[in-house]
Amino acid sequence: MRRIIVLGSTGSIGTQALDVIRANPRRFELVGLAAGSNSELMAEQAARFQVENTALGATEAEQLARDVEADVVLNAITGSIGLGPTLAALEAGRTLALANKESLIVGGELVLAAAAARDQIVPVDSEHSAIAQALRSGTHDEVRRLVVTASGGPFRGRSRAEMTEVTPQEALAHPTWDMGRMVTTNSATLVNKGLEVIEAHLLFDIAYDDIEVVVHPQSIVHSMVEFIDGSTIAQASPPDMRLPISLGLDWPNRVGGVGRPLDWTKAASWTFEPLDDVAFPSVDLAKAVGRAGATFPAVYNAANEQAVTAFHEGRLTFLGIVDTISCVVDAHEPPSSLTVETLADAESWARRTADALIARA
Repeated sequence: MRRIIVLGSTGSIGTQALDVIRANPRRFELVGLAAGSNSELMAEQAARFQVENTALGATEAEQLARDVEADVVLNAITGSIGLGPTLAALEAGRTLALANKESLIVGGELVLAAAAARDQIVPVDSEHSAIAQALRSGTHDEVRRLVVTASGGPFRGRSRAEMTEVTPQEALAHPTWDMGRMVTTNSATLVNKGLEVIEAHLLFDIAYDDIEVVVHPQSIVHSMVEFIDGSTIAQASPPDMRLPISLGLDWPNRVGGVGRPLDWTKAASWTFEPLDDVAFPSVDLAKAVGRAGATFPAVYNAANEQAVTAFHEGRLTFLGIVDTISCVVDAHEPPSSLTVETLADAESWARRTADALIARA
């Protein structure tokens, strides 16, 4: 039986993780819960699962990840504030089921250095879980490239000019997934896909030139690995996060019954389209940021968080989100060394710079 701590227990990933744990009482034991601010729901969860160890906020979550005995810490906190809990879980020797991609992207080499081995970090994002599953079909040297799929979001097929009047309500109308405001907006701008490219590079040690993004609106094929012999291994399943969550909790073992299979008796069509880099420049920008390394990914992420907030508050246009990120990245001068402190300083600078640009927009 694996002892599980769930950080971000009241969010979309966290609540689905609790569904998986509740359905498999002989396989998982919930020993800790942390939430950002919804203390009422967390208290209900703690009572339902008879959990004594709870935390509110990122700082308390960090202590929980470090001090409570557990086999797996699921980090489902949203945003770069998840970096501290990620480092704490790794340094304590826990397996890290990572849904908080921002902490790996922002922390970069600091996070990798905190892990005893790369397999101490198990991805929970559906795309990276798919890649991890497909990679079991060959060795690292046999990989030609990773193909990360994207639904295309609610504005797939639109030109840049056709997105000038996009509203927050339209941006939140994701055609496939039910997610929180930040992640859903990031999916609409494809900033989320840019972050996932950086995450894929860090998780699987594959060069940016060998990571491609392809638009797949059905969201059935969650990502693919192409090997040097010309074969491509794809992981396909209906869009349901319980499957990658269950793998994160018990990697590399599969948990029966967590997701419904595809119905192969019914006709279906899956389509794949190239990414429109002109309408959605965020992926190319993310690759440039990832290659630059250092504090650039942290700046990219922090500027995006400020811009998304401003967009939903009516202070910035939809296209202004990625434009703001680009301007902040261009203005950034990285520090001479990468530490938790210099990362925090770079993030603070990026947020101030983004806010100043937004105020003048």
